[in-house]
Amino acid sequence: MRDMGIAVRSEMRIRADASRVLLRLFIPGQELVGGSESRATKTVERILALDEADVDAVLTELLERFSERHEDLASVFSMNAQRVADYVNAPITANHWLLLGAAFTHEFSLEGAAICNPSLVEHPDQTDVTPGNLRVVLSYRSIGEGHQSAICFRTGEIDAQGTMKFEQPHAFPAMGAISSGLLDRNTYHALLRDLGLDGETATSVLNNLSKRFSEEELDAAIAKLETQSDTRLNVIATAGILRLIAACFYVATFEESIDLSRRVLWPSTPTERQGMEDARFVRFEDSGAAKYVASYTAYDGHAVSQQLLETDDFLTFASSPLAGRGARNKGLAVFPRKIGGRFVALSRHDRESNAIAFSNDLHQWSDVSNTQIPTQAWEILQLGNCGSPIELAEGWLVITHGVGPMRTYGIGALLLDLEDPTKVIAQLPRPLLLPNDEEQDGYVPNVVYSCGSLVHNGTLFMPYGIADQSISYVTVKVADLLAAFEPVS
Repeated sequence: MRDMGIAVRSEMRIRADASRVLLRLFIPGQELVGGSESRATKTVERILALDEADVDAVLTELLERFSERHEDLASVFSMNAQRVADYVNAPITANHWLLLGAAFTHEFSLEGAAICNPSLVEHPDQTDVTPGNLRVVLSYRSIGEGHQSAICFRTGEIDAQGTMKFEQPHAFPAMGAISSGLLDRNTYHALLRDLGLDGETATSVLNNLSKRFSEEELDAAIAKLETQSDTRLNVIATAGILRLIAACFYVATFEESIDLSRRVLWPSTPTERQGMEDARFVRFEDSGAAKYVASYTAYDGHAVSQQLLETDDFLTFASSPLAGRGARNKGLAVFPRKIGGRFVALSRHDRESNAIAFSNDLHQWSDVSNTQIPTQAWEILQLGNCGSPIELAEGWLVITHGVGPMRTYGIGALLLDLEDPTKVIAQLPRPLLLPNDEEQDGYVPNVVYSCGSLVHNGTLFMPYGIADQSISYVTVKVADLLAAFEPVS
């Protein structure tokens, strides 16, 4: 099958850069698949047994070798030494301390395996941008050792001629500082309902808390519950679930001096310890105010769930869990504004069809209506979206993806009614984009995929991942796209 032939490919490529590395805590033994018993005790004993001359020589070599790859390397060594300080039973020298930290540190290559699934939004700061140009933010999924995923960013600009360019990333990727977020009682109840655990014991805890409460307040309420194991059922299990959900509410904060291209959203909860995948960012407007929201897939190595990111400035990101039938599986994508007073999102709750979900609070998505099922050969295995809808005068433009024979991913498009987004007005008769001969090979062959596009000056700019080995973009004149649509009766 041929694609529509109206998408113009750019020659620009962002390729995976294995030199973009983070320093992470390393516990020998636990790096094995499935985990194993830590070898920390014997490792510490061997380090403490080294004489000072050997320690000094090895530490000097380490600092010379790695200091240009990381900011303030010694402070990271010291921090990681503190993480294993309980294994140290006697005073040690300053250099022994740093070498101890170095032994429990390793580099993680953010893009060592792949980069993919880009999303594009207008940058919140348009200061000093040339008239007619637009500064943009590109988010993308980076995949490193063990297929562990994080969310990374680039800054770019679209010029008046319709060319999009991205700045080279700054050195020294950095993770945000993590703190607890405010917890929401209604979301708690919805998540517990999804698990079939919203019973009397959990309710006895939540009903004693405000609508919004802190983790400390929850801990106090759980401590009270734990004294009632003789009068309430499943106290230990309920307490564990309540604490696990609490961990899913957090805030990641970056210092303003850290360039956007250095900022890395790294897995911070048990539910996402194996990865944060496929963030679908959108600029959301409500009552004259704007912010950025993005749903993403949290993956713990066995199961997926969905989280919502919220940010005003790409400096502070609040992450919280999503609940309800519409938030099952992957691929929720929020509309850029409310419709009929309610939040709306694209959903793939059944893992193979496109649906529309509604919510009163951005977090509970129980009202779901199927909109499109696979019918064409190129999408016969499954359908999904490629990011949030774009509002046009003619309707909501939805970029879709489909999976066909030989697990080939293609990109299509729909047009939804502005007032009733469950109604499909028109769709493309063939894919907008299919992998060409130069786009077949990579970490995941035969895939073109996007997580969010935008329209500027009458042109659709769609970034897309190529076989999980690079990122490029296509442009399509909106008028050409609308003309190619066929009405749906």
